[in-house]
Amino acid sequence: MKIYTKQGDGGLTSLIGGERVFKTDPRVEAYGTVDELAAFVAMLTDLLRKEEGMACYIRELEQLLVEAMSVEALLAVGEGGEGKVPALSAEAVARLEEAIDRMQSEVPPITKFTLPGGHPVLSMCHICRTVCRRAERAALRADRDHEGGVPCEVKQWLNRLSDYLYLLGRRLTMALGVEEVEWIP
Repeated sequence: MKIYTKQGDGGLTSLIGGERVFKTDPRVEAYGTVDELAAFVAMLTDLLRKEEGMACYIRELEQLLVEAMSVEALLAVGEGGEGKVPALSAEAVARLEEAIDRMQSEVPPITKFTLPGGHPVLSMCHICRTVCRRAERAALRADRDHEGGVPCEVKQWLNRLSDYLYLLGRRLTMALGVEEVEWIP
């Protein structure tokens, strides 16, 4: 099977179920942005593999990559595709909340925003966080613009994931011995 089909040369693509839409459709934008996020999460995971004591975070990120593919598929459901993609489990959101709570208990409280950077791993956490926020906005546009919308668990997962990525950056700041820099205008 060839990788190119020439079916998209006119700017159209197919959603799950066969519906043909422009590649600028909010659903395509949403699943494409989650795909971009997954690539950055994979890069973050690869960076963590070079550091000592990161196995638990690597496992969490590997699970998030599996869930991201499910989210992409759910965002790609079009007319006729209903029921063809398994729902994202409520446990996926609960796992993120548990990880957020765990990491938040491990880092000192802050009263100011923190600046990204200080180590490639930390910078990648913030890249992932900001791409996740963009993916969430794209999913919300798709939800608003299309009947049937985006499953609630997908919106919750994206919202929690950006919080997870922020706290992961804060937790890894400590683990890597990097000074956390607060934003002082």
